[in-house]
Amino acid sequence: MDKKQRHKNIYLLGGSSFFNDVGSEMITPILPFYIIALGGTGIAIGALSGLREGLSSLFKIFGGWLSDAKGKRKIFVFLGYLFSAISKFLLFLANSWQAILAFVSLERFGKLRDPPRDAIIAESTHHRGKWFGIHQMMDSSGGIVGAILVLILFWKLNMNFKTIILIAALITAVSLIPLIFLKEKKIKATKRSLLKGIKRLNKKLKYFIFVVSVFTLGNFGLYMFMLLLAKQITNSIVIPIALYILFNLCYAIFVIPFGKWSDKIGRKKVLIIGYVLFFGIALFLLSCKSLISLIILFAVYGLVYAITYSNSKALASDLSGDMKGTAMGLFHSVIGVVNIPAGIIAGILWDISMKTMFLYISAAALVSIILLLFVKEDSEYKKF
Repeated sequence: MDKKQRHKNIYLLGGSSFFNDVGSEMITPILPFYIIALGGTGIAIGALSGLREGLSSLFKIFGGWLSDAKGKRKIFVFLGYLFSAISKFLLFLANSWQAILAFVSLERFGKLRDPPRDAIIAESTHHRGKWFGIHQMMDSSGGIVGAILVLILFWKLNMNFKTIILIAALITAVSLIPLIFLKEKKIKATKRSLLKGIKRLNKKLKYFIFVVSVFTLGNFGLYMFMLLLAKQITNSIVIPIALYILFNLCYAIFVIPFGKWSDKIGRKKVLIIGYVLFFGIALFLLSCKSLISLIILFAVYGLVYAITYSNSKALASDLSGDMKGTAMGLFHSVIGVVNIPAGIIAGILWDISMKTMFLYISAAALVSIILLLFVKEDSEYKKF
């Protein structure tokens, strides 16, 4: 497969992520308010934050390992996006906050596509910071469009939550179309079992996954609680949704520049900046009481995502060796599983007091910064 086709594959994957994220991000900013309207509490929202990434992530490692074992990746990517679309239609049928938690968890099962998709990107280029950034930019652009759409549908057209979810499900179904034109690189199927495959992975990769797990204990879907804080301060639902658009906009604008920067100077240096900024956000949340403060927080949080999310995947792929599907599956699965207790703990602390939860986040951020200092990189990115 030539270079042009490999890069085309990344854009096709980005197109699928774009439409899927339009649908997902039409739903995400209204979920906390929908749960509260149906009788849920802070614990329910915390559980949602964890379950969205957690339960589904138990299956991510199998998606990555199977793509290595079969020597095929496209089929698992397709199945993941298909399941995501079907689950959103099921979410439309939910009539209780418990059903929302169940169907949102099922929807995230579709994320089994992530490891084989990331493996395709990693195998398509050595400038992984840049190209993971391009894919993530297309993904987050879908988030911006989705958030703007939900703002228009809810605020201007006065549509209810269920109607918005149905429209989101229909848009998500479009994500399957670009995958028809995806051409995967031929890879040699591995004969290793899952456990043997994990055992053979780089120790530096395993330590890095541990570091990101600690970071995730604080960065567990914090934006959902930030949305609730924004509603308390502004007494509005429209303003939090607008702030969520700002978050996604900052994310989309800066993700490619920081990806390119990590290609030049190394992932670790760039990630340290992101971790330190997140620590600052956690401290700032302790005294946030105005709309101006919220605008700054959501903008900087978007910057943190731009710095950390795609560059973490790029560094993991740098350290993954020849079993990229298994490696990226382990990365996604461990981080996702950590989201479950992280979100539940945060929800319990939120019900005690906001400041208690934000202190917990600050502590997790500080520890992750210290641990990140001991991460060791491969120098592969320096060769290009």
